[in-house]
Amino acid sequence: MSISTQVTDVVDLSAIQNAARRIAPMIHRTPVLTSRLVNEAAGFECFFKCENFQRGGAFKIRGAANFLLSLSVEERARGVVAFSSGNHAQAVAIAARDLGMTATIVMPTDSPRAKLEATRAYGANIVFYDRMKDDREAIARKIAADTGAVTAPPFDHEWIIAGQGTLVLELLEEIPNLDAIVVQIGGGGLLAGCSVAAKGLKPEIRVFGAEPAQANDTFLSFQKGERVEITPPDTIADGLRPTKPGALTFPIIQRNVEAVLLATEDEIRHAVSFVESRMKIIVEPSGAVPAAVVLAHKLPDGVKRCGIIVSGGNV
Repeated sequence: MSISTQVTDVVDLSAIQNAARRIAPMIHRTPVLTSRLVNEAAGFECFFKCENFQRGGAFKIRGAANFLLSLSVEERARGVVAFSSGNHAQAVAIAARDLGMTATIVMPTDSPRAKLEATRAYGANIVFYDRMKDDREAIARKIAADTGAVTAPPFDHEWIIAGQGTLVLELLEEIPNLDAIVVQIGGGGLLAGCSVAAKGLKPEIRVFGAEPAQANDTFLSFQKGERVEITPPDTIADGLRPTKPGALTFPIIQRNVEAVLLATEDEIRHAVSFVESRMKIIVEPSGAVPAAVVLAHKLPDGVKRCGIIVSGGNV
């Protein structure tokens, strides 16, 4: 069984605020950390919203929890199927376990072992696919059709987008005088939700997306003005490897985001190492991409106080 992604209204601030209340018992409120050495390297004040300390080690539990909690009792009884390289997989597995639901996760054969083992430990059934040959969405659709399970997409659904945006509500409550935020981009659910929350609370705030240069589908789409699909990318940022922005997420990004900034593989590696050595926190490559563009001085002039989303720590 699939849940429609057709919506009559775009995700708005009230939807994100409602999601925050809904998921509060199931998530952690994560810390905001700073570092003088990072500030010196960046050239402005940086505030790291550390979702690497979230349940499952990443922000994904926010969207997964909001999605599953928004289902009816009858829909939950059918179970859930999802497709993910790791963090969404863990999030769905955790939320499903909390709600007593069965979960089947379609994962690529090259998933990081830490993410694979964690997903299995949370009680999910895993079905593997070849990232270069197979269609993971088609596999998930067949499982849903055969079992009646609900499909929980990784990013392109209003409930997922609203859930992910809740982290910016926390960030701006704690640090209200930010003039910019930088958010990594996979399929765009996190950036879309964060941009709606940020602009809803503070219309003048500048919002930037950050993407691996080798997985630049949103950058190309942003430049062209329409969704562009790329071949499966080869990047150390394994969580940012969708080949095309979401149908729902991309229009939100177009409306709210000033620019999409690109980080090279070396810049991503440097950011992982720099943040670990200076701040003593573990950040996975996907989570370090915003820090990478900041440390490489790719933001435009005028930014003085910047929120940086650390989306995960599952190395």
